[in-house]
Amino acid sequence: MRRSNRLADEASPYLRQHAENPVDWYPWGPDALAEAARRDVPMFVSIGYSACHWCHVMAHESFEDEQLAAYLGEHFVSVKVDREERPDVDSLYMQAVQELNDGHGGWPLTVFTTPDGRPFFGGTYFPPVARHGAPAFAEVLRAVASAWTTRRGELDAQATELTGAVAARLSGSPGTGTAPDTSRLLDDALERAAALEDHEHGGIGRAPKFPQAPIVELLIRAADAGRPLALGIATGALDAMARGGIYDHLGGGFARYSTDRAWLVPHFEKMLYDQALLARSYCHAWQVTGSPDYLQVLTETVGYVLGDLAGASGGLHSSRDADSDGEEGRYYTWTRDELDDVLGERDGAAAARRYGVTRSGNFERGRSVLRLPPGADIARDDESEDRRARLLEARSLRNPPALDDKVLTEWNAMAAAVLAEAGSATGTRAWVDAAVGVGEFLLASSRRPDGRWMRSWSAGRATSLAVASDYAWLVECFTRLAEATGDPRWVREATGAAEGLVGLFSSPDGGWYSTGSDAERLVVRPKDVVDSATPAAGSVAAAALTRLGALTGSEALTTRAARGVAAAAGDLARSPLAFPELLAAALLADRGPVEVVVGTGAARALVDTVHRRYLPDVVLAWGAPGPGPLWEGRDASGERRAFVCRRGSCLAPVEDPTALLDAIAVARDPAA
Repeated sequence: MRRSNRLADEASPYLRQHAENPVDWYPWGPDALAEAARRDVPMFVSIGYSACHWCHVMAHESFEDEQLAAYLGEHFVSVKVDREERPDVDSLYMQAVQELNDGHGGWPLTVFTTPDGRPFFGGTYFPPVARHGAPAFAEVLRAVASAWTTRRGELDAQATELTGAVAARLSGSPGTGTAPDTSRLLDDALERAAALEDHEHGGIGRAPKFPQAPIVELLIRAADAGRPLALGIATGALDAMARGGIYDHLGGGFARYSTDRAWLVPHFEKMLYDQALLARSYCHAWQVTGSPDYLQVLTETVGYVLGDLAGASGGLHSSRDADSDGEEGRYYTWTRDELDDVLGERDGAAAARRYGVTRSGNFERGRSVLRLPPGADIARDDESEDRRARLLEARSLRNPPALDDKVLTEWNAMAAAVLAEAGSATGTRAWVDAAVGVGEFLLASSRRPDGRWMRSWSAGRATSLAVASDYAWLVECFTRLAEATGDPRWVREATGAAEGLVGLFSSPDGGWYSTGSDAERLVVRPKDVVDSATPAAGSVAAAALTRLGALTGSEALTTRAARGVAAAAGDLARSPLAFPELLAAALLADRGPVEVVVGTGAARALVDTVHRRYLPDVVLAWGAPGPGPLWEGRDASGERRAFVCRRGSCLAPVEDPTALLDAIAVARDPAA
């Protein structure tokens, strides 16, 4: 039996997956750096995550090879990193690889560094034998080891130059110091989105095609801001994804991305953050359009999260793998015969027509990814629902893909914020209760006694200092919980997280560092500036601090949010569609939120009126009186009215839902 390496004691499930590799792995940290310095050898840094298909492929092909492991041990200090646990390390070395490879990167991420951590060479997946223009991994190792001994000076100079380029890139463009012209930038972003829209298959861009939920969210926001063209682009993407193979038509939820333009064949891993961000967009699209299709997708996606990713601990797990039984997608795909075996010949034929399952298949080995034909109804009739339920029950008997059970603060706070908002919008109390449960878990398990938040919880312990994105989403989460429940305790928790965000992560230019001032010093202190699969920390912070500042009356928070937007104004002006979440936050900060206070004795219908509409620039205070000027003179238990204000100017109080909506419309009017 092979002896376990150092990764056996790590909390990260991804690191523990490599605990029995013959490679002498170190986790990222001072021990690895010290050993590389002692031996004066380069570090080989391999970065991935538990649900990454090609990470598993490279592990089986290379890291389980005894000879290759011995060569690594002789010439390198080998370091394994879970990118989800250490996004700071990942962003640093991903940027280095992209600098070296014309902007291309991905996972597994393969990086070679000097003993002090400066990168000098890297790539992504390297095969065991040369193919498709990629050299064999063993050849790469020999070339790097040879260069280290024969051309050390060149490598050191390259490491210095590359580290400087990474630092420049991760610091973002200089800010203007002033608020951006949000109306013009929104028009620019919409024009770019329209140019990139795939009119045939829906969504933005070509293959591989990602959901790009932050862009969809901006488009819905743009439609609300008087640009109706944007809604068609957003709903085109949402409709196509809901019909495509990227959506799990049996169990709900979305895969990470599609390998093709038509959203047919995904990489099958399912990430918590995708479920949260797409649930938010389908919720908002339902609020705007009233489409039952969007409500169905929202309900099924939330059902997947609360059914499959919810842990006994109270937190939400990170992801499901793409592979099972040694095959990618084996769990999710079907053959025509399998449909007949489960449903019988008549219902099997009906299911095959609905989901596009053929004898030859549309995937590998004659299997089919379930999808709906273009234009097909997303909503199901009773017979289709019965067939879906029977297929789902049969699928549940298969060996499921592996679960990454770590609980990430950022993704859990994100999911809880969405659950709180969606539960309030749909009147689904169970979702709000689930959001509260996640918030309670984070408070109990992911915060140290001294108040410092941690990023990851697994195997009964919290590890890794929380980064800026964790703190930003905590502010958003606790603020949304306050609005959903009317409990002012959540406002206090949001304020505490906001104070930590500002105190630990502020940069001199008004922007945000990814790592705290108390964190380990990397060769570059990165900034999280680009909205990608998940929104950047600065983008989330700008919106969350603006909303919390309005609820609490804190001018310091709203000013800090505005400074963050101004610090990123250069990036935003250069490419507004690359910063969709930031642009949406800038729109909010531009005029300030509309503040709605519902008196403690008022009818619950007034609260529900606000919750159930798409009102992206409205914040709501209700329930038990909380801190701040919004409640001054309005906290008497008999107060039965609602008050609508914006930046200290209030309209006449109202007592019924229709009058409340009229008042909100007046306050939201840009001409007001």
